[in-house]
Amino acid sequence: MAETGRLIKKYPNRRLYDTKTSAYITLADVKALVLRYEEFQIVDAKSNEDLTRAILLQIILEEEAGGAPMFSSEILTQFIRFYGTAMQTMVGAYLERNIMLFNELQKKMKEQSQALYGDNTKLNQDWWNQFLAFQGPAMQGLISTYLDQSRNMFVQMQEQLQSQTRNLFSGFPFAGGPGAPAGSDGAKQGDADGEKKT
Repeated sequence: MAETGRLIKKYPNRRLYDTKTSAYITLADVKALVLRYEEFQIVDAKSNEDLTRAILLQIILEEEAGGAPMFSSEILTQFIRFYGTAMQTMVGAYLERNIMLFNELQKKMKEQSQALYGDNTKLNQDWWNQFLAFQGPAMQGLISTYLDQSRNMFVQMQEQLQSQTRNLFSGFPFAGGPGAPAGSDGAKQGDADGEKKT
């Protein structure tokens, strides 16, 4: 964390103390910091353990429990299934890249609206709402196309990994596998044939 970022301490009574303002704050205040793009770090007051992720997840949980959740039960189920697998890191990086792309798109749209309307927040918000109303389907199509391309790349990458894995282990003889010597399995088959003949 940069030195200019604010440090927030979490005490055993679950209260959050903002060292920059010398005041106790709530999760709503932390959310406001996020929305203002302010850098901060939340640490345990006793152990100095970094709790930033845990608090951000708590904010997301509260938002998801509200009236308009962002994630469906199906997507959350898929997230859970990725934990503990080889795909966990890859999926995390994939999601991060896509969120960054979406963020960049939103930033450019905001810059365009400011160029038209200046820093008038209400007009900017009205313009953004109108744009989404008229161009929403087109934008969704654009994002959908990008996601389809990403999915295809992801499938190709997975196929390449499987192919490389097969090539890597093709030289190793596994029992019952292709290229395996007629060792124990072959001998057992011969013995079984001999027993049938007698």
